[in-house]
Amino acid sequence: MAAPILPLAMTMGDPAGVCPSITWQAYEHARQTGGQPFYVIAPPDVLARAPNAGRFEIIPETGNALTTFAHALPVFPIAGAAAMPGKPDPATAPAIIASIRLAVEHTQAGKAAGVVTNPIAKALLYRAGFKHPGHTEYLAELAAEGGVAPRPVMMLVGGGLRVALVTIHRPLASVAPSLTPELIVEIGRIVGAAMKRDFGFAAPRIGLCGVNPHAGEDGEIGREEVEIINPAAATLRRGGLDVSDARPGDTIFHEARAGRWDAVIAMYHDQGLIPVKTLDMWGGVNVTLGLPFIRTSPDHGVAYDAATNGQARPDSLIAALKLADSMAEARGAS
Repeated sequence: MAAPILPLAMTMGDPAGVCPSITWQAYEHARQTGGQPFYVIAPPDVLARAPNAGRFEIIPETGNALTTFAHALPVFPIAGAAAMPGKPDPATAPAIIASIRLAVEHTQAGKAAGVVTNPIAKALLYRAGFKHPGHTEYLAELAAEGGVAPRPVMMLVGGGLRVALVTIHRPLASVAPSLTPELIVEIGRIVGAAMKRDFGFAAPRIGLCGVNPHAGEDGEIGREEVEIINPAAATLRRGGLDVSDARPGDTIFHEARAGRWDAVIAMYHDQGLIPVKTLDMWGGVNVTLGLPFIRTSPDHGVAYDAATNGQARPDSLIAALKLADSMAEARGAS
């Protein structure tokens, strides 16, 4: 028996940013093209006050999204206020946080196929007492079992690339000292499992970036490849994964685009994000691997300026919805 069709749960994001506008644009695109139904967890006024607002319908149960979607944007209502475009308001923070929590709860309860998060502004949430570095860490806490949170891994998908990161938001000077074989092995195993479960690769081929120019030139330009990255690769191969030794960062993404690698693991933030954003600035998707539920997000921020001048683009949110649907289908949840 086929699994029941489930909608995707979309969070409200920051209502002072582009989130309300791109949500409406993504809805119209999905409705007109037969895209996967989704519902938005938000105060109804947030959607109603968007400059491009259309018809929406409040749904008391998430399953109602499937029948509602064809004629109205389904909204699962929560308490909270809207905000003026470009004018972030700390009063909106509790609803933003609640929207994320409920999206995860709905997905874990089997009411939604996955979570698609609109962008948030961390500084705004910090002023309301939010204690997490960002979306990803909060999602990991919500996924914790027995007090132990899973390790979330950031992957960017776009421009024909799938790029996961070993380190994310840290000073460049601290990247090399933070690398260990154990960390790279853990990341590699999470990426390998996700490539099988979420992307449908029976035997994924994974390329590892070096951290030094020319992947260290056999230790002549740094020892991290010889002492850390390549031993981690050997461990992963012994575990059955097709993983390369450290490859030069200036050629590995070309190799991936040419079909040599199904995914690339970069050692630091800009090493991985520059090629993705160069190839697909508007349509890249941020995917969190390692969670027990699907989570995708646009690869951009709240964009207060774009919200103010009416230049919001929905490309990345549309791509995030499509990827979440594809991942759910791979898992058998769509």
